[in-house]
Amino acid sequence: MKVSWPTRGHPGCDSLVDVLTLVRHGRTSANATGRLQGCRTDPPLDEVGRAQADALLSAVHRIDRLIVSPALRARQTAEVFGVDPEVDVRWQEMDYGDYDGMVIDQIPADVWSGWTSNAEFAPHGGEALSVVEARVRAACEDLIDDARHGDVVVVTHATPIKLAMAWALGVEPGIVWRSFVDQASVTRVAIRDRGPTLSTFNLVP
Repeated sequence: MKVSWPTRGHPGCDSLVDVLTLVRHGRTSANATGRLQGCRTDPPLDEVGRAQADALLSAVHRIDRLIVSPALRARQTAEVFGVDPEVDVRWQEMDYGDYDGMVIDQIPADVWSGWTSNAEFAPHGGEALSVVEARVRAACEDLIDDARHGDVVVVTHATPIKLAMAWALGVEPGIVWRSFVDQASVTRVAIRDRGPTLSTFNLVP
C-alpha cells in the first residue's frame, strides 16, 4: 500500500503538521517462532525482516532526526533510511527477565496474569510495565520541541510504541495488552499546542 502524508505546514491540517513518527523493527527469527523478544535477546533481522524494512521507505519520506533503540534489529531497520541515528536506551524493549526468548505459549499463566493485571508486576529479573512507561514517557516529552520544528523518527519496539500511544491518548499503560503493533509498522503522534494526539496507528506499508 502506498502512503502519502501531508507536507509540513499544509493549510488546514494542523493535526499533522508537527509529528513524531514511531517505527517498529522488522521481523527476526524470534518473531517468526513466537518467542518473547525483550532487551536481553538481540537477534538480527531475518530475510523477511529486511524486506519489511526496505518497504518502510514508501511511508517515511523525511527525517531530520533519527532515534533508535540499541537493539540490533532496530538499528538494522533504521539503516534503510540512510541517516545517522542517535541511540537512546529508553526506547529499548521491555526486559522480560527470565522469560526473554521463551515461546509465548509456554509462559506460565500466573506470569501473564501478573503482567496484564498489574503495571507494577515484574517477572523475575525483569522490568515492570510502569518502569517502561516512565522511560518511554520521558523520551517522548524530550522529543516534543524537535518534533515541532522537524521530522523526528524513532525506530523501536512494540511495547514502547504502545506506551507512546498511551502517552498521546492520556490513558493507562494497561492499554498495551489490548493493542497490537505489526513488525515494520508506522505510528504517528501529532504534536499540538494542547498536547499530543494519536494520528496514525499500526500502518503497514
